[in-house]
Amino acid sequence: MSFTPVPSDFYSLSSSLPEHEKAFLLNLRTYLETDVQPVLTEHWEKATFPHEIIRGLSDAGVIGMAFEESWPFENSHHFRGWVAFELGRIDASVATYVGVQNGLAMGSIGECGSAQQRAQWLPAMSRGEIIGSFGLTEPLSGSDSARGLRTTAERKGDVWVLNGEKRWIGNSTFGDICVVWAKDVADGQVKGFIVRSDTPGFSAEKIENKISLRMVQNGHITMKNVEVAEEDRLANANSFADTARVLRNTRLEVAWEAVGVAAGAYEAALKYAKEREQFGQPIASHQLVQDLLVKSLSNITASLAMVREASLGLDAGTMNDEHAAMAKAFATTKARETVAWCREILGGNGIVLDYDVARFFADAEALYSYEGTREMNTLIIGRAITGHAAFV
Repeated sequence: MSFTPVPSDFYSLSSSLPEHEKAFLLNLRTYLETDVQPVLTEHWEKATFPHEIIRGLSDAGVIGMAFEESWPFENSHHFRGWVAFELGRIDASVATYVGVQNGLAMGSIGECGSAQQRAQWLPAMSRGEIIGSFGLTEPLSGSDSARGLRTTAERKGDVWVLNGEKRWIGNSTFGDICVVWAKDVADGQVKGFIVRSDTPGFSAEKIENKISLRMVQNGHITMKNVEVAEEDRLANANSFADTARVLRNTRLEVAWEAVGVAAGAYEAALKYAKEREQFGQPIASHQLVQDLLVKSLSNITASLAMVREASLGLDAGTMNDEHAAMAKAFATTKARETVAWCREILGGNGIVLDYDVARFFADAEALYSYEGTREMNTLIIGRAITGHAAFV
């Protein structure tokens, strides 16, 4: 079997990838469609995570791609974007698990850890032997995390004592470690800490009753006098600017995931439209259905072109925060619009899980908000183009 662009890649942009990267994507796509897709509906409906896929995702090579400690060949942000697209095209929760483990938890250690910390954690995390989470967002601090963190870290000799809460932390209810970002009471700067989940005083409670990303086990973390050794403080995380380096990369990958979610919904709706008959013919032959399909595909095509250019810019060293912000804001906004059109094509069947579109429809809401809301990303872009910061 040879690699071919998926139907949602209308301009065949993925054809420009090197052959070894195409082979990787084909292997990943086959695994996702064969082993992951069949279990999604049951787990989404029950709000449980399919732990059985963790080893398969690691074996497929999607974890640890950015780091020499855990990856066999050099690769690019552009290539990793296509991996995120393939994951999102199957399921947003699966893509989110990978994004948290790979981009946020491992990304924090990879970007801000010492050589010793990288060697200690990254290989085992890439194999799925250690699951990580990323503790930045708090109950009262999300968009204002740069200045509004309430979780504190106080150094006492060779130990740091952490107190505070974190919320919406994916993987935290079953993870082995959590990269916690806290404000140093001595200098007021944000620092990062690798906290083992079995540390006394650390607890993670699952957030229930979600209507989006139901398979993702988001946790509400409470830390009461949690002691972390100095050796587990991220050696190169000394201010929120270091945190922002991690978020710049992951924000762009979320944009790719959002395009994948839109693509998954479109491909499911296209398949349905070709099979569903009304008035004696497939609804795909109806003008209004074709209009919805074309508008959906146009959104996906425009978004793919944008995220692709942003990733190529990141590889070339020419992409800034505002470029990632635009890609994330645009792609998630268009994904939200696209999944609604795809749900419309299915009529009443669009609200049941059996045809996949309902899952994409609901999950797009979470991607629209996390890793920076549309409004906050808009202000980042606005500051760049006007020279004036409009943040409160």
